[in-house]
Amino acid sequence: QVQLVESGGGLVQAGGSLRLSCAASGRTFSSYVMGWFRQAPGKEREFVAAISRSGGGTYYAGSVKGRFTLSRDNAKNTMYLLMNSLKPEDTAVYYCAASPRLYSSSYCYMESTYDYWGQGTQVTVSS
Repeated sequence: QVQLVESGGGLVQAGGSLRLSCAASGRTFSSYVMGWFRQAPGKEREFVAAISRSGGGTYYAGSVKGRFTLSRDNAKNTMYLLMNSLKPEDTAVYYCAASPRLYSSSYCYMESTYDYWGQGTQVTVSS
């Protein structure tokens, strides 16, 4: 089992940047595919990005591709989401998630493939 704690959220102006972190407990962080999802008020939670166990593969939602960069440091049990050129529509609670059983990138956007979730961190982008 793994526990996830997000940090780095906050209030930023449109066009600004934030870096979210997701710290994981335990010694098996490198065995999990990691992902970020977000939920805006009144909307369903949606996929943002995912990263393979080694960090060699990253996958992004179309709405953030080219603006967000996902990385991980397995030695530090931490995943990072660098968000640039933020837009008001990026406002949401951002959740990190871990999957021990995901082996195909084709399914990395599906919430059901992730077994562990953090509590979320609020990102607010003002116009």
